[in-house]
Amino acid sequence: MGLAIGLVGLPNVGKSTTFNALTKAQNAEAANYPFCTIEPNKAVVPVPDKRLDELAKIVNPERIQHSTLDFVDIAGLVKGASKGEGLGNKFLSNIRETEVILQIVRCFEDENIVHTEGSIDPIRDIEIIETELILADVEALNNRIERLKKQAKADKDAKALMEFAQELAEYLADGQLARNYPEADSEMFAKLNQDLRLLTAKEIMYGANVDEDGLLEDNDFVKAVKAHAEANNCEVIKLCAKFEEELVGMSDEEAAEFLGEMGVEESGLAQIIQKGFDKLGLMSYFTAGVKEVRAWTIRKNTTAPKAAAVIHNDFEKGFIRAEVISYEDFIANGGEAGAKEAGKMRLEGKDYIVQDGDIMHFRFNV
Repeated sequence: MGLAIGLVGLPNVGKSTTFNALTKAQNAEAANYPFCTIEPNKAVVPVPDKRLDELAKIVNPERIQHSTLDFVDIAGLVKGASKGEGLGNKFLSNIRETEVILQIVRCFEDENIVHTEGSIDPIRDIEIIETELILADVEALNNRIERLKKQAKADKDAKALMEFAQELAEYLADGQLARNYPEADSEMFAKLNQDLRLLTAKEIMYGANVDEDGLLEDNDFVKAVKAHAEANNCEVIKLCAKFEEELVGMSDEEAAEFLGEMGVEESGLAQIIQKGFDKLGLMSYFTAGVKEVRAWTIRKNTTAPKAAAVIHNDFEKGFIRAEVISYEDFIANGGEAGAKEAGKMRLEGKDYIVQDGDIMHFRFNV
């Protein structure tokens, strides 16, 4: 699964409804009872990028191709998931295979939609989920510590790693997230996490699911979630899953008009996709021709040959140089010809670090 965002949350918080709207297809059953989602639903979602539309106005291509992002709808967690309650063990393993966690949190009252805990309290819900993730991580660490103890008798490196793992396990046992551990950026942490893929070491975003009245002004539930997120250096995106579902099937123009009528500038789901893309450490460069205007997904700080390999491996093997125009220069000069004439096209070599929005053409010889 790899570079994917996993949607998690307690049952009946709007998670599957969010997933339905996110993928613009009703392929995750949304029902008013726990465990309506059993197998993780997977979807590849286009990343909204207005720059592609601006490039298309100049190039007039046959098609536009967006970067994409993988989302996984993971079944609702409950208390005791780390011990196998509900369908916990399977769900936790599905989360482990993703890189970013998007926790959908219910921030609205509705007596017609039951809540498994009997009331609406987003901080309690967050703590239930995160406690289960922490407990699962502690168990994984303890298992690793037991193995390291045997190796530590004859291996100093194993002894040091064991002691580090013990300190981290104690930190987690106090209810803390691994991502907040003071030495989370250390080589020792990276070495330990490479195999364990600690759940609480992942990037976390909170999707505060509100009713339509909560879109314009933050209610007390949303304010509480934002305070919690700020304390843990996490992102919060406010959305109304029901409202987002109504956008499904609308044209871009209709959706923009609908958002305007609600007093909302941008869809909450568009924000989730864009911020998720960034949290995964991803960015886009573009190719622009009459056949297509296309965004290519690469990791940040990627060199030109590695970026070329995303199109085809031969582009990297026989890389000679890259012809590069920044997005701003391409638009300001009316396209490639104008940018060339203005001296805005650059020739870059193998060490060039591709910038977000670069329009690129690769020269290669195989």
